Parts: sequence; structure tokens; C-alpha cells
Amino acid sequence: MVGYIPPGNINLTVVQITITRGIRQALYFIGAFSAIEILFTFGVMRFVQWLSSEIQLGSIIDVLMVFMFGILGVITWRSRKEMPKADYSKKDSIKYGMLLGVVNPMQIPYWLFVGTYLISKEWIDIGYLSLTVFSIGSGIGAALALYGFARFAQYIQEKFTLSSYVVNKGIALLFFALSAYHIVKIIYIYGFK
Repeated sequence: MVGYIPPGNINLTVVQITITRGIRQALYFIGAFSAIEILFTFGVMRFVQWLSSEIQLGSIIDVLMVFMFGILGVITWRSRKEMPKADYSKKDSIKYGMLLGVVNPMQIPYWLFVGTYLISKEWIDIGYLSLTVFSIGSGIGAALALYGFARFAQYIQEKFTLSSYVVNKGIALLFFALSAYHIVKIIYIYGFK
């Protein structure tokens, strides 16, 4: 749950879906995304020690985040003036949730850090049953955090009658800011350290 509190591509997407498509479509998205989160958590936690010793993901993830946030920013910016389609099937939101669940590059480094910490403190066992229960809890936590964002977006939209133009513009600017943050981070790490 804690991993989805800071603004990122997933919770901003939930806000955007809630405002442009409605809470029901956001719930379909959250359910599909959380199911993929369970699978990723289990896989990464199962192999956390091997992954942390074999793969140096820091700079690769930063470059991926620059491109991902940049692309999401451009797509959102270009669609800011379009009115959302009136009818979305639940399959659209489910497919989108599954796609972002698979393509979310922040899951691996997050679980490498958290998983290594939890396993080193012996707070979690790496047996199949323990990791299954932990992964299901992770999926439920992600769903609860994202549901909170969806309800907050719905509340804000009702209270302030925000148009999808304003929301999409704001989210696009936030995506660009997150992309710029990762660019500055890469420049700092390789230029000044």
C-alpha cells in the first residue's frame, strides 16, 4: 500500500480513469492491476536475493521512467481537449490495468529494496505459502491505495466540477515533471558523482 501513495504513473492513471470514465471503470482497472501486482510481488520476492546480486537496475529503471513518463505525458497532453468516449467496456479497463501492471518498471526495484530488507530482518519467510500470503496482501494493499485515489478523484470532481481538460492537463504536467526529475537524477549521478 505504501508504494502507491507517492504520485506515480499508476495512481495518476487511476485518477484520470475515474474522472474521464467513472468510478466503475476505475474499479475494473484496479482489480486487474492488483492481480498482476500479486504475481509480480510473488516472483520478485521469490528471487530477490538472486536479482539483487545479479542485476544492477538503478540506471536502467531511471531511463525507462524518463521514457515512460514522457510518453504518458505526451499522450495525456494530446488528449486533454478530447471529450472522453461515453461508453467504455469493462474489458478496456481490465486490459489497461493488466498492461500497466506488466509494464510498471517501478515494481522490480521497489520489491528488491523492500524484499531484501524484509528477508534480511527475517520478517518474512521465502517459502511458497508465506510468499503467497504476502503477495496477496500486497495486491490487496495496492488495491486499497488505488481505491483511495479513485474515491478522492471522484470527490474532487464532484466538489469542484473539474473538467477532463483541466485534469488531463494537470496530470500531463505532473508526468512531464516526473520525467524531468529522472533526467536530472541521471545527469547528477553520471555528471557530478
